[in-house]
Amino acid sequence: MPLNQFDYLLAIGTIFAALDAWNIGANDVANSWATSVGSQSVTYLQAMVLASIMEFAGSLGVGARVADTIRTKVVDTSLFKNDPSMLMLGMVCAVTGSSIYLTIATRIGLPVSTTHSIMGGVIGMGVAAVGANGIQWVGTGGQVNSGVVQVFLAWIIAPGLAGAFGAIIFLITKYGVMLRKNPVWKAFFLVPVYFGITACLLTMLLLWKGGAYTITLTDPEVAGTIVGVGAAWALFVSITLMPWLYRVVILDDWQLRWWHIPLGPLLLRRGEVPPMPENVVVVKNFYEGHLTKEELDARRAVQRGDVEATGEENGEKKIGSDASEADAQEVPRAPVKKLVGPKPEGAWYTGPVLFWYVKWAILRGVDKDVVNMQHQKSVLSGDVEELHAHAAHYDNKAEYMYSFLQVMTACTAAFTHGANDISNAIGPYATVFQIWNEGRLPEKGKSEVPLWILAFGGVMLVIGLWTYGYNIMRNLGNKITLHSPSRGFSMELGSAVTIILATRLKLPVSTTQCITGATVGVGLCSGTWRTINWRMVAWIYMGWIITLPCTGIIAGCLMGVIINAPRWGLGV
Repeated sequence: MPLNQFDYLLAIGTIFAALDAWNIGANDVANSWATSVGSQSVTYLQAMVLASIMEFAGSLGVGARVADTIRTKVVDTSLFKNDPSMLMLGMVCAVTGSSIYLTIATRIGLPVSTTHSIMGGVIGMGVAAVGANGIQWVGTGGQVNSGVVQVFLAWIIAPGLAGAFGAIIFLITKYGVMLRKNPVWKAFFLVPVYFGITACLLTMLLLWKGGAYTITLTDPEVAGTIVGVGAAWALFVSITLMPWLYRVVILDDWQLRWWHIPLGPLLLRRGEVPPMPENVVVVKNFYEGHLTKEELDARRAVQRGDVEATGEENGEKKIGSDASEADAQEVPRAPVKKLVGPKPEGAWYTGPVLFWYVKWAILRGVDKDVVNMQHQKSVLSGDVEELHAHAAHYDNKAEYMYSFLQVMTACTAAFTHGANDISNAIGPYATVFQIWNEGRLPEKGKSEVPLWILAFGGVMLVIGLWTYGYNIMRNLGNKITLHSPSRGFSMELGSAVTIILATRLKLPVSTTQCITGATVGVGLCSGTWRTINWRMVAWIYMGWIITLPCTGIIAGCLMGVIINAPRWGLGV
């Protein structure tokens, strides 16, 4: 029967679980999509829409399978058998400590692991409630894939593996496509293969991790399904997308739009491409706003006045002239069209003004020029222009081919994140609700998370992404290293491979640490060590280290004060 005397704990838990899920969207999801936005494969608004769909699908489809992990692999819940309400209180304190820390981290632009945040909260409340002996520091039989020890291993395992996979994928792309003669044709034949590989990875996740469904296939059948789905998707892409890319990229068919993709082979029957009108751009410049090392040195030499003007009578170009100075200037990116627009004139209660306030409330979070924000100098970013100048520029049309791949890998990463990390918020909250509703401890492995709780967590995650995700995203992406579609695709695919492999091997990894490690790995392979902003990497790594103790202290102090306060547990 419901423990109605603890209605207030359920209410408090609901509030802070919502705040925790909001922060996961604003912090974790945002740093996962900074790669796609920074490379300009998708706009910020497109990223928000795609991330919302895939995160929510992952939460509802697979999230229930992992919701029991946080509450059973850190604290021995059987110690609360005689007093289930104490575990209920503990989980409220854990999610409260996690949400408070994440709010502060998101506000200062520190990308952290939300997995380690809630784990720290559970450890802190567990130490306060049952002592350090009640914490599962190491798994049964000394296993390191469960218990608290997995957190420390994740600091090395996650970024190391993801960096290695990302570097391997990018090196194949770099030397197999980008540095070859006629890279556009090389990319044309390799893109369907990458699409098939990405489809295989997503199928692996669905079959290996499972969700609200049961997999009855044998191992050979699982392997056949994975390969079959990948091959079928590669064939589908070859029939639909590749003819469209042939017309657009190779023939410069400026008349085609994205909705012509389903026409597939029929597009090959189109006649010759008519002359292109002026000011029409078929393939946008993915390196817009980024200077090469030579261009940057020339511009700064002009700004310092180090280059003396020479006489035109000598037949030489006047380096110090106005024309040369203009040539040396960095070409700014086109400004992003604002969705909210200026506030109309009139009283606050008039229709146009009220409508503007509604738009401001809904769209303010996505009405940001995140890419330009990533170019702004700060204490952590240092000299962003110098950082980017050390990275090589590749063929722009070949990069365009990879932008479609990056959309798929980003969506795969978002689905994976929704499947894994929604448990950080709703796992403890599901325990709170089930103890309040049933008056007893949930049974390990047998307690199902209600769909409404998964939906509740998914909705708050999406709201957090839309309203405040820009604060994290503007600190990542191009502030770590130069991004382009081929680089971003390698980063996201490397991160996805690491997460899915870790799922199969039951290794503890964080999605935040995977994408950061992959970013560093790819950045090192795209130029020199100077292409990486090591100051920003150190800042992010510091955030990982302090997360667990900070949330543990907050949750532990809350739990200790409450259970040692007068009259707790007397029922009055």
